[in-house]
Amino acid sequence: MKNYLYNLMIRDKKSLAKCLLILITFSSFSTAQAQQNSATIQGKILNQGGQPLPFANVHLKNQNKGALTDEEGLFSIDQVSAGKYLLVISHLGYTTKEIQIKLENGQALSVPAVRLPENGSDLQEFTVTDSKVNPLADKRTDYVARMPLENLENPQVYNVVTKELIQEQVITNVGETLRNAPGVVPVVYPSGGFGTTFRGFNIGINARNGMETTTGRSSVDIANVERIEILKGPSGTLFGGNVSSFGGVVNLVTKKPAEANKTEVSYTTGSYNLHRITADINKPLNKDNTVLFRLNAAVHKEKSFLDYGFYNAYLISPSLLYKASDRLTFTLDAELLNVNSTRNLYSRYAPGSGITSPKDLKVDYRKAFFHHDADAETSSTKIFAEAKYRLSENWTSSTLLSFVGEDVDHSYQYYATWLSPTRAARSAGNWHSIYNNYTNIQENINGEFTTGNIKHKVLIGASYRLFQSRSESGTTGNLDTVDVTKDFLPLRRQNIEPHIVSGQWPGWNTVNTHTLSGYATDVIAWTDRLSTMLSLRVDYFDRKEQGGAEGFQQTALSPKLGVVYQVVKDQVSVFGNYMNGFQNQAPRMQPDGSQLVLDPVYAVQSEGGIKTEAFDKRLSATFSYYHISIDNAIRMNTDGFAVQDGEQVSKGFDIELIANPIPGLNVMAGYAYNDNRIVKTSDESIEGNKATDAPENMVNFWASYTLQHKLKGLGFGFGGNYVGKSYMFSDNIFSIPAYTVLNTSAFYDQAKWRASVKLNNLTNEKYWTIWGVAQAPTNFAANLTLRF
Repeated sequence: MKNYLYNLMIRDKKSLAKCLLILITFSSFSTAQAQQNSATIQGKILNQGGQPLPFANVHLKNQNKGALTDEEGLFSIDQVSAGKYLLVISHLGYTTKEIQIKLENGQALSVPAVRLPENGSDLQEFTVTDSKVNPLADKRTDYVARMPLENLENPQVYNVVTKELIQEQVITNVGETLRNAPGVVPVVYPSGGFGTTFRGFNIGINARNGMETTTGRSSVDIANVERIEILKGPSGTLFGGNVSSFGGVVNLVTKKPAEANKTEVSYTTGSYNLHRITADINKPLNKDNTVLFRLNAAVHKEKSFLDYGFYNAYLISPSLLYKASDRLTFTLDAELLNVNSTRNLYSRYAPGSGITSPKDLKVDYRKAFFHHDADAETSSTKIFAEAKYRLSENWTSSTLLSFVGEDVDHSYQYYATWLSPTRAARSAGNWHSIYNNYTNIQENINGEFTTGNIKHKVLIGASYRLFQSRSESGTTGNLDTVDVTKDFLPLRRQNIEPHIVSGQWPGWNTVNTHTLSGYATDVIAWTDRLSTMLSLRVDYFDRKEQGGAEGFQQTALSPKLGVVYQVVKDQVSVFGNYMNGFQNQAPRMQPDGSQLVLDPVYAVQSEGGIKTEAFDKRLSATFSYYHISIDNAIRMNTDGFAVQDGEQVSKGFDIELIANPIPGLNVMAGYAYNDNRIVKTSDESIEGNKATDAPENMVNFWASYTLQHKLKGLGFGFGGNYVGKSYMFSDNIFSIPAYTVLNTSAFYDQAKWRASVKLNNLTNEKYWTIWGVAQAPTNFAANLTLRF
């Protein structure tokens, strides 16, 4: 068009006016067309007191577009092309905020009013997006890598179970929550503690907000849980051997105070006399919102599906956030949980019993062997404190302190030694006056810098851990033998107590250990698509001789290497990693009186896979293949001598799919295959056998649909789990049967209230955990939640 006008003007100067008219008309048309296709961003900026904030700078990050707010705090940015942006809002003396926005052609996006506190915390982020995007696909986390790192940038596989999913499934315990992660199977120990198994190894819930916690002898209540993160693979580099297992790490993220007055009260009832009340109260304590408070509390009462047994608990969890300045923020939270309950029966199987599965037992599925007056009472105290200081625009210091105290007043534990499918010998024990105290101090420095065109994200950290423990215990011999095909009475506390003999484990009474650690990570972005992760940790472990327990010191070195290449920028990445985990080992006394000094047991993982987050995260998927090897496991020779040369290999793959194909429809599905075998041991008869507690195939699935127009908020969900056969002992004779459990729910969610109901185990499947504990038949739970 421009060439045409130029030639026209050269040929006929008299046509100049005509040319100008054509040019003006064309320019006006082009401008109008551009304006029609471009988007507009509008909004209002306020100070923390709610007053308009004039002259605030609002601009699109890395774009030459922005505006200043007027005296009413209003701004408008016009002629913005469609796409995704970061909207940066700043003002001298105020907190800077970033908002993720997505624009479409011709859209006029109105950003909700933004408040900037004068004495704010570090950079705060929130998102303005389409509300129909699947919330189950949100994998943003500060804990998995101990630094801000997107899922597609992270060479490690991790799964997230969100509070939205917990609410949708009417879940009241952490075990059912974790079943939503691929390959994760919950475990309740005879001690009453809680754990999981995945990638062929057991692990407790050992991390809380990235710091050490424990569930060895106490329970967990999900009333204060915002989300659960499951890191796959040995994670000793960032978390150490005390927190991680060779399978990975489970991290609970708790609910944090927010800048809003909000109260939520919930009541759940259901089968087996279930009654549960929870409260979530959030309230700023001053007008500037620099002091924020949140309280979560729960009372839970429930009977067992057995004819005897119960679980009663109460939780109090306050949390306080104080924004001392625009650079410094303090966080303090506590969790006080008290549980009074009965323990699960742990079954043993005598040689020659002929029993190869729990299905062989002739006992009534709902029959209890012990009365519920032989109970257990435990409590846990968890305190977490953090001081976060913004050293500069790109560097932050986080100083953390955590204390976890686990106390057992008394704990009657039940045992049945099966002599045949119809006869069992009963015995019991009482673990009491136990405390396990974990104190951790940690310092993390996070920063970003560039060397030429290469970008670095850096973590430098150090930690100190003190573990203090004391316990007393005693057990009985066989108290009696019962024929389970005939009527028999449960054993009561008065039948157990006179036969308990204490002190069978001298040296276990008191244990104190110290661990000093240092670690560093450098995530190097060579290009906007290619990055590598280099990490290293060193641990010095020291246990003094005390109470007859052998003292020892060990030093462990744990590296981690990772590489990520984004095949499609911000949508598809391929990754690989090499990770290490370790467990400290005390010296062993040999039969000839000599002492064998043992190295930490190391597990090494090699892994590769692909991740995708496509269609505005409406599709999130991960596939990974892993190989975990242990080359220095400890084994016992037939002469009783310990040798550290055992070998074990766990390999397999994980698949996770999270999709939001149409508005209102959310789908989560996962499949995990694991082959965990004993490669070398002193007992040649079990070489090549499957490792214990390691199912080979696991499937999880959940789909829900919420109406979008008429009866908006009404929804339905359906899903379940399949867990394959596993072995309870390394001889691979006694197996835990495979099982499939199906569940369904219905809910109606409104702004001020929510009602929901769920049916569990629709087919009334009889199934057992990997420790051989019978699980509940068909049951239901109904919930009503009120919001103020």
